[in-house]
Amino acid sequence: MYGPTGRHAHDDDYPAYTMGRAAEIVGASQDFLRRLDEAKLIIPFRSAGGHRRYSRYQLRLAARAREMVDHGTALEAACRIIILEDQLEEALQHNRDHKCRPQPGAA
Repeated sequence: MYGPTGRHAHDDDYPAYTMGRAAEIVGASQDFLRRLDEAKLIIPFRSAGGHRRYSRYQLRLAARAREMVDHGTALEAACRIIILEDQLEEALQHNRDHKCRPQPGAA
């Protein structure tokens, strides 16, 4: 399988990629992906047979981690930075959503 198809084609969270394909897309080894799992950066979905499956969102995080490690950042530090960046983006999005909502009593 090369990627999501049909109703999952636009779902960044759908676990469409096998470990081998995910490693190929990210440009990293399967061991690197296992280490990201151990570091809790990405926790892949497990198929009924216990095989790891990755989403496009997880592949973006893995690619960012690989890039940082390639530039000399320790894996654990890279994972922590990416987690914090992700949390910040989520908080900023929450703030944007909150500002867009009509406030009670506003005319």
